[in-house]
Amino acid sequence: MENLAPYTTLGLGGPAREFVEATTAEHLVSLVAEADRQAQPTLVLGGGSNLVVADEGFDGLVIRVVTQGVTVSRDGGEVLVTVEAGEDWDGLVTRAVAEGWSGIECMSGIPGLVGSTPIQNVGAYGQEVAQTIRCVRAYDRRTRQVVDLEARQCGFSYRDSAFKRDLARHVVLGVTYALDVSELSGPMAYQELAGRLGVEPGARVPLDQARRAVLELRRGKGMVLDPADPDTRSAGSFFTNPVLSAAEAEELAARAPGHPRWDLPDGLVKVPAAWLIEQAGYPKGYERGPVRISTKHTLALTNPTGSGTTADLLLLAGEVRDGVLEKFGVTLVNEPVLVGCSLAEPAE
Repeated sequence: MENLAPYTTLGLGGPAREFVEATTAEHLVSLVAEADRQAQPTLVLGGGSNLVVADEGFDGLVIRVVTQGVTVSRDGGEVLVTVEAGEDWDGLVTRAVAEGWSGIECMSGIPGLVGSTPIQNVGAYGQEVAQTIRCVRAYDRRTRQVVDLEARQCGFSYRDSAFKRDLARHVVLGVTYALDVSELSGPMAYQELAGRLGVEPGARVPLDQARRAVLELRRGKGMVLDPADPDTRSAGSFFTNPVLSAAEAEELAARAPGHPRWDLPDGLVKVPAAWLIEQAGYPKGYERGPVRISTKHTLALTNPTGSGTTADLLLLAGEVRDGVLEKFGVTLVNEPVLVGCSLAEPAE
């Protein structure tokens, strides 16, 4: 049996009953299809950067995606970049910046593989992949067909997609991104990044400048994988920023007047989860046994010495979630996918 901990950025998780690597899209489809015919539990594993695996492991087949390949074509002022699911995401961003392809530079340094990006609708510093995805090729386990889904069929929303809402249905095989042919970044949509670059929001800067600034910001938060930095032994942001209805936002405003917020369409309000966590009494570096909140970034839960367990991590996550709920009436939602484990129900 293959231990799964080394395949996750948290370094957590028990063994898989069976483990195999899929080297081509066709190989991946055949492995999944055969497992489905045998009614065998199956976990498709990418970079393990957004995954929390139970200490007991996975009692089934784990298929690690290692498919490779990038093809490029032009479509007017855009370049269409079709990428196999097993390609490294930051490797793609690095190439895009070097080639003069604009649209994903602010997502530099995000760990993981291309295949996971549409599932999570990965995003950072004002960009998200939904803005650039033209098409997702996937194996539909329900119809047993390979399908090409246009962006409008993917159900993208904040850190969410139709793929994430029904993880058992589709296996992502490849993604086609439509990127602008430009040496300049997209308009700066995130104040922190604009400030680091010394420009106003909405300004555009050379792609390499945007990438360097993003990497500097992410390293300062322990969000660029580095074996020498224990804060990077995490699954990235563990909680998403809550999006509240108008009524929920009004209740929060009564409990925390003047709290930071971003107004969204339709009366919705996004609230920074990091602020809620810190104000609820969980600062950077807060420890629970061998696991802790990152010393650099309140949203990351870390396994700094590698001696923690998934159970330890989930206890910390539950404590933080319950503390925020008690103080602010807001329920935080975990961003990583939990495999064979779950957060306990909120305390009464």
